[in-house]
Amino acid sequence: MSILPDLTHTQSDWRKVKRTNNQKTYFVIGLFFLIYFSLGMLVDVYIYSGQYHNAPLSTIFVALITFQLFPLVTLIMLGIAAISILVTFTLHDQLMLLGTEYHEITPNTAKSLEEKQLYNVIEEMIIAAGLRYMPKVYIIDADYMNAFASGYSEKSAMVAITRGLMEKLSRSELQAVMAHELSHIRHNDIKLTLMASVLANLMIMVLDIVFYNAIFSRRDNNEKRNGLLFIIIILRYLLPIINILLLLYLSRTREYMADAGSVELLRDNKPLASALLKINDDHTKNQDHYNQAYQQTPHENVRREAYIYDPTQAGISPMSSLADAFSTHPNLKDRLAALGFKYGK
Repeated sequence: MSILPDLTHTQSDWRKVKRTNNQKTYFVIGLFFLIYFSLGMLVDVYIYSGQYHNAPLSTIFVALITFQLFPLVTLIMLGIAAISILVTFTLHDQLMLLGTEYHEITPNTAKSLEEKQLYNVIEEMIIAAGLRYMPKVYIIDADYMNAFASGYSEKSAMVAITRGLMEKLSRSELQAVMAHELSHIRHNDIKLTLMASVLANLMIMVLDIVFYNAIFSRRDNNEKRNGLLFIIIILRYLLPIINILLLLYLSRTREYMADAGSVELLRDNKPLASALLKINDDHTKNQDHYNQAYQQTPHENVRREAYIYDPTQAGISPMSSLADAFSTHPNLKDRLAALGFKYGK
C-alpha cells in the first residue's frame, strides 16, 4: 500500500448532512407507508373482485378509497406499518442486537482492561465530536471484527462492537472506528438506517404472508383475480430489489460521510485506513469460520446496513435472499481511495 503524496482534506458540513438525513428519514417512512397501503389495497381489490365478478377493478378501487366498501386489509396493513415504526423507536437496541450474545458495558461493569479502554476511547471521541450524550455501549460476543451504531436520536444512540474487533485493533485504530460510528450519530443517519433496515425487513415478511395467502387461497379461475395474483407474484420478487437499491444508496453515502467524519475528528487518515485493512484481512483469512458464525447468528440482515464492514466483500454470505447478494457498502478500494490511500492495482 502506498500513501498518496498530496492528501486534501476538507471539513464536512455535518449540520447540513444532519438536516438532509432527517429529510431522507421522513421520505423512507413515507415510502414504506405507501408500499404498505398499496399492498393492502391490492389484497382488498383481490378479495372484492371475487365477490363482484362484473365490477371493473377501477370501480372496486374507488369504492374502497371512499369507504363504500370497507378496506379491511388496507387498514390492517397501515396499522402494521404504524406499529412497526412505534416498536422500532421503542425497542431499537433490542431489535438491532437480536440473535446475538451481548452485554452492556459502563464504567462500573467493564470486565477487562480492553473494555475499560474501549469505554474511555468512546468518551474521548464524544468530546471531540461535540456530542452531548454518551451512547449505550454493547460488546457482542463474536470473533469476527465489526461494529455499528444505531438509535433514533443522539440521546437514544447505541454503539455495538464485537469482541474480535475490540481485541484485535490498536488503540488508535479503535479510536478511528469509534470516531466513524460516532460520526453516524453526529450526522443523524442512525435513525435513517434504523428505519430503512427494520421496516424493509418487516415489509418483506408481510409481503411473504400476502404472497402465500394469495397463492393458497385461489378458489376460481376468474380472469381479474388471476391478473391481480400475477401482480402480487411480481411484487414478491420486485420489491426486495427496490428495497436493496434504496439501502445501497443510503448506506454507501453514509459510509463515505462517516469515514470523512472519522478523519476530521482524529486529524489523521491513517488509523481508519489501517483498521479497515485489518478488518478486511481478518475476514479474508477466517472466511470459512466467519461464514459459519454469521450464518448461525439470526437476524444478521437487520444489522448488515449498519455495520462498518460488509462481510460479503470478503466472500462471506451471511444472508439468504436475492437482494442480499448486493453489497450495501462501498468497496474497500474506493473507501481507502477516498481516505487518500491506494489499495491494490
